[in-house]
Amino acid sequence: MNITFEYPAWLIIVCALAGVGYAFALYYRDKATAAFGTWAQRGLFALRTVAVFFISLLLLGLLIKTSGKEVEKPIIVFAQDNSQSIVGGADSAFYRKEYADKLKEFFEKASDKFDLKVLSFGDKVSDSETRTFDYKEKQTDMSGIVDEIQNRYANRNVGAVILASDGIFNRGSSPVYAAEKLNFPFYTIALGDTTVKKDLAIASLNYNRTVFLGNSFPIEVVVDAKKLRGKSSILTVKKGDQTVFTSNVTIPADAYTTTVPILLDAKESGVNRYRIALSLVEGETNVYNNVADIFVNVLDSREKVLILAASPHPDIAALKNAIESNENYEVEVGLGNDFIGSLASYSLVIMHQLPSNQNMGTRFTDELTAKSLPVLYILGGQTNTIQFNKLGAGVSITGSRIGSVNDVQLSIAPNFSYFTLNDETRKALPLFPPLQSPYGTYGITTSASVLGYQQIGTVKTENPLVLFNEVNGRRTGVIAGEGLWRWRLEDFQNNQSHTLFNEFVGKVVQYLSVKEDKSYFRVSGKTIFNENEPIILDAELYNQSYELVNTPDVDLTISNAEGKAFSYRFSKTSNAYRLNAGQLPPGEYKYTARVKLGDKAYSKAGSFSIAAIKVELTNTVADHRLLYTLAQKKGGKMYYPKQLDNLLADLEKREDIKPVSYTQKRLDDLINLRWIFFILLGLLATEWFIRKRNGAY
Repeated sequence: MNITFEYPAWLIIVCALAGVGYAFALYYRDKATAAFGTWAQRGLFALRTVAVFFISLLLLGLLIKTSGKEVEKPIIVFAQDNSQSIVGGADSAFYRKEYADKLKEFFEKASDKFDLKVLSFGDKVSDSETRTFDYKEKQTDMSGIVDEIQNRYANRNVGAVILASDGIFNRGSSPVYAAEKLNFPFYTIALGDTTVKKDLAIASLNYNRTVFLGNSFPIEVVVDAKKLRGKSSILTVKKGDQTVFTSNVTIPADAYTTTVPILLDAKESGVNRYRIALSLVEGETNVYNNVADIFVNVLDSREKVLILAASPHPDIAALKNAIESNENYEVEVGLGNDFIGSLASYSLVIMHQLPSNQNMGTRFTDELTAKSLPVLYILGGQTNTIQFNKLGAGVSITGSRIGSVNDVQLSIAPNFSYFTLNDETRKALPLFPPLQSPYGTYGITTSASVLGYQQIGTVKTENPLVLFNEVNGRRTGVIAGEGLWRWRLEDFQNNQSHTLFNEFVGKVVQYLSVKEDKSYFRVSGKTIFNENEPIILDAELYNQSYELVNTPDVDLTISNAEGKAFSYRFSKTSNAYRLNAGQLPPGEYKYTARVKLGDKAYSKAGSFSIAAIKVELTNTVADHRLLYTLAQKKGGKMYYPKQLDNLLADLEKREDIKPVSYTQKRLDDLINLRWIFFILLGLLATEWFIRKRNGAY
């Protein structure tokens, strides 16, 4: 232990003088204490001197430097697969009782020599404080537990990881690859049964969750059969009590997989539930995977977008593909000279270089204005800027010459708030190839908001490249440059997908085409949830001035198919409401939300469906080869549940699993030590007691 000072050490002398001076001033020729006797007066003098000296010393920032040796036990991370597939076989009783007892004994012995950390994993990773497991997780993500171990215990004294699982995973990637980045050994406990038994299963379903009313939509049912050669089953699809599809499935081999294509008609809007079932085959051991429910959201109609172009251009295909990547939109394309239809049926019109020098497009612009339709203008070398300036799009261009353009890139504006782009897109857009923007002097109206400015080379200008305007409820947008097709190609070259370009176009189209909700009370949320998801709904309440308020309480009633009702109350956020109703059993539900603001009562009704997850029961054949490979590659070994004592003995024998000792140094202010306080209190209290007892107060 060392003592250091924040100030020069010679100031200790000053502290001593301060103590003596204070006591001298108090007791020199003090008549009240003179009668105590010389030695008593000297004792009081000493008590006050010492107390003041220590108080003064503390004001100098006295620091105590201590060091101590600490020993850290090696950490053993035990990760238990808590998914349904562990108890999905015939030996479920073993894992619930005998295996649980063996684990309890193993944990007690291991905790004596190691710092044991017990985790459980399935569709999520959890700390197992009770060190017991219920095997109710609906999915298994083995790479997720490996990543979690890395995040929690990186740079710690981890001796080994013990992974107890059946080797079946249906989320994430293989743990063999995920564990490559970790530098400590993996031991595995092989659970489950590797015996292939007679089984007929719906292995997977491929379908679109969202379709449109009146359309036909496909479903692909992948059927998997094991050891059922020569047997047959009937595949049926039901909607409610009505059978909408039937097919016979014949099994020609012991290991057989086939895909059954189904084409159904979307006849009813809303969330439609379909039950797909395979009739039971004699000798099956697992009947849970013969039935699956799917939920399909049938929308009334798509949002229609019209692209009108001055002439053929590669931008048209790029925009069309990007917009139609969202199933809620369908796109029609027309050339300005040839299109003769009405614009009233479209949610958004994109004017590509219209009005142009060859086609003023006055018929289109007049109809757009008359019907207050939203429009997106894309400018280029063919744009007639004089006619464009008359449209009130939020920007005007003066001094331009026909066909004169600048190569400009996008510089993101910092304060744009109409919608948000993800960080990856915001970083990528300024790096995309230049667009060709009409040359001239740009003016922006006060009602317009700029998403991005033009950048010429390394020079950022004040000329807008992408902006939006809203006047009297009508929204317009302007992209002041042609060549968007280059952005799409660049996105694919860099990322092997069009995701970033599609997001940019999608957000622009969504903002312009969305029909504004004018209701005072709104409730929103997903229409289809998985059974392992919490039911989350959001609500907004507006006063008569369309200002968000959340003063009154919002109540919600959820009813299941049997009519049983559950009551909830929304939590208040900063200016709105949110409800987390937790997890509910699979099925179809309806809800009604109610609120009263002043003398006005509002209600909003809706529905949602919860889909069951049965992937854990689809395949219950354990994959011990995966566990063996993981252990061998990471310097460990695979064991079976009855070999836990052998596992513990091998861990104790390893020379690289050992405690780590280290010296920890601490620097503390002396004033923070409690015993200093009690010393000072004792000195002053003793002085006070002596004076009080002798009548000096």
